[in-house]
Amino acid sequence: MNAFAGTTSRMVRQSFVQNGAQKYNGGRSSLSGWFATPQGAYVLDWELAQFDSAVEDVFGFRAVQVGMPEADFLRHNRIQFRFTLALEPGAALAADPLQLPLASQSVDLLVLPHVLECHASPHDVLREAERVLMPEGQVVISGFNTVSLWRLRQLFTWRRHGPPWDARFIGLLRLRDWLRVLGFELNGGQFGRYAPPFRQKLWLERFAFMEKAGARWWPVTGGVYVVRAVKRVHGMRIVTPAWRQERARRRALAPVTQTSHKNHD
Repeated sequence: MNAFAGTTSRMVRQSFVQNGAQKYNGGRSSLSGWFATPQGAYVLDWELAQFDSAVEDVFGFRAVQVGMPEADFLRHNRIQFRFTLALEPGAALAADPLQLPLASQSVDLLVLPHVLECHASPHDVLREAERVLMPEGQVVISGFNTVSLWRLRQLFTWRRHGPPWDARFIGLLRLRDWLRVLGFELNGGQFGRYAPPFRQKLWLERFAFMEKAGARWWPVTGGVYVVRAVKRVHGMRIVTPAWRQERARRRALAPVTQTSHKNHD
């Protein structure tokens, strides 16, 4: 944490100077109530399934969910010590994603469901995620796709009040560039939810045929995406366990049986 003290102080100072205590306390997500609507449940059901698939094969000692404490995005992960961190009620630890109270390189898995687009400084949030992740640690991120019917709805929504239209949608290409700069490498992802963003459950069900058609014919135009990236550390040497080294040494020192061949006239 000492190595990050200078950066944290700079962030705190900027927060107070620019927008006062509201920015210092972070941006509480307004998606919580929206996920309870038919439109939000339509998105949440798909995202939970994608997170289940993305986190189930990630192992380690610590897993952290940042934001959206009302939904368990780590439910299929088998890491024993996992918890939620957010400013919304219900989180195990109250904190701003911009200033995670976690030691550097202490987390094996970090999930960010719609955290970046709901925060005023998404790139700095990613920097903080990179700081707390272990080398080869993984991050799973969800967001609204900028190449979709949902983005068109946002553009033509009057005054863009209310979630999710008041969020700052982040395109996958931009997110990929941010991740690369920070040393992350994408290792999985999926687009989904191709039906128009109707409010009524009935209309969403009537357009359910667009899910298979969209995934087949225009896969990059889904309303939302979920991606997984791994933190790469160049020059890092993987240290093998001592018992493997001992086994390799014994094999190297084992005598080789010599087979003699006699010439027969």
